[in-house]
Amino acid sequence: MRFTLLITSLLLVAGCSTSPSPTSPEQNVVLARPDDASISARVADATARLDSTEAGRMVLASINAHGGLERWYSNGPIHFRYRYEQIGEDEPLETDQAIDTWSSRARHTMVSDTTVSFGWTGQEAWVKPDTTDFDLNARFFSLTPYYFVAMPFVLADPGVNLEMAGQMTSDSTTYDLVRVTFDAGTGDAPNDYYYVLIDPETRQTHGVRYVVSYPGFFPEGGSTPESLMLYDGEQSVEGIVLQEGFRSFAWTAEGAGEPKARGSLTHVRFEPMMPDSAFAMPVGAAVQEEM
Repeated sequence: MRFTLLITSLLLVAGCSTSPSPTSPEQNVVLARPDDASISARVADATARLDSTEAGRMVLASINAHGGLERWYSNGPIHFRYRYEQIGEDEPLETDQAIDTWSSRARHTMVSDTTVSFGWTGQEAWVKPDTTDFDLNARFFSLTPYYFVAMPFVLADPGVNLEMAGQMTSDSTTYDLVRVTFDAGTGDAPNDYYYVLIDPETRQTHGVRYVVSYPGFFPEGGSTPESLMLYDGEQSVEGIVLQEGFRSFAWTAEGAGEPKARGSLTHVRFEPMMPDSAFAMPVGAAVQEEM
């Protein structure tokens, strides 16, 4: 893979609820969006957990500055187009993605060839059609873009550890830093870590420093060097504030180094009526076995 080591992963969000989803009264279809009581319970649990530490309170303030956790879950699954262009490469990777924000499931359609799709059911990664010569690690990439798009909301999950980490300056702005680590057994890459850049005035999240420790790429342990991703622009969709794009750099002792990648986030919408079955492995797909 020519791009996957540049971005990090957390594929299984710990503590995802298995409570029943509501049904559409018109079609009697089980929805991916959970019922309001389940949303309220998860939000209350996350709020209490975050409110117990200084770093947690900063992350909670950032979540609220981006629209709030209850609205995030209540909006239902999110759909967006994500374009990732590695500097020096001719062809960007661009997919249309639908992500279950509640249970961390995903499906992607390649923009360059809409007959090719892949996803993550919560247990298995799949690729369609089953005859596709697919050079992407579907398990890794299914939720990787989403994790960056969904900052800071994903930091409310169980198994996430937060601590204050001082400040750093980038693009002439000084940000408060929160260091993020994970409990053992949280997701596929619990040895990943992040430094989240939070604007001290607006409390919005404007980027992350991070490493990739995904065992599929590092079976003997270890990780990539740190990278810096800065978020560009702002868009508000159904009360949720997201970035419009990003720039990624190598991170050095002096700060941002050589540019590594850039990309965009477009066609954003929430789909509260999306059926739960949309995240199942489709007919004609094959399980991708490698981690």
